[in-house]
Amino acid sequence: PGMVVTANPYFNCGHCYSCQRGLVNCCTGNQTMGVQREGAFAEYIAMPVERIYDGKGLPAKTLALIEPFCISYHGVSRANIQPGDKALVIGAGTIGVLAAVAAKSKGAKVYLADVAEGKLAYAEGFGIDGTILNDGPDALAKAVNEITGGNGFDVTIEAVGLPSTFQNCIDAVAFGGRMVLIGVGKKNLDFNFTMIQKKELNIFGSRNAYKKDFLELIDLVKSGKVDIDRIVTNTYKWTDAPRAFEEFSNNAGQMLKVVFDFT
Repeated sequence: PGMVVTANPYFNCGHCYSCQRGLVNCCTGNQTMGVQREGAFAEYIAMPVERIYDGKGLPAKTLALIEPFCISYHGVSRANIQPGDKALVIGAGTIGVLAAVAAKSKGAKVYLADVAEGKLAYAEGFGIDGTILNDGPDALAKAVNEITGGNGFDVTIEAVGLPSTFQNCIDAVAFGGRMVLIGVGKKNLDFNFTMIQKKELNIFGSRNAYKKDFLELIDLVKSGKVDIDRIVTNTYKWTDAPRAFEEFSNNAGQMLKVVFDFT
């Protein structure tokens, strides 16, 4: 009683083939709170106690950011990033910026690309090594060539969910490199898949996160080695929720994480 906690919102069935192998994050019957089942915008909710994690003294506002950080951290972990790797994250939204933070925490030299100049400028405050304004047909390719000496990045991470940004990641990754897809897309991509063979690429999908991701990140944030609080660009009272959703929709190029204050 009285503990400030956070929780794992990805419910798995427990009996499908994925769950049997311990891959609960990609359960074939996954139900994520706020998507396939009711979310937490209520005065009271019920949660299985095994899904509730000790916040270790972190404030509630910070703990609310652990779950999106987990999405990014889990994806970055898939790439097995090593100190000194050059990593490119495409997409400077909340998940992309946090992916860049996660990659930095593993010792990579990290660059972030986006079409929104304002988001890139804000992202520089997270200690990344550089940004790329992808504002033209050749802008990204030119920057990749300059930064990597024509070699390509060791790791590319897609955090947008568009066919064009998936292709960007394929093009920007080095021969023998690793690519991670975190972004969720709804469109098809027609591309020369032989490039996967030619470059002998390792391509990883990434979905949700594990309990261990939550626990590791609570400790990481508690240690003070990373600051995720500044990912929140806007805070609204819960009674202003309709206005918050509208303003986020109209200003996606300037806003990152939006938080509701229920106090």
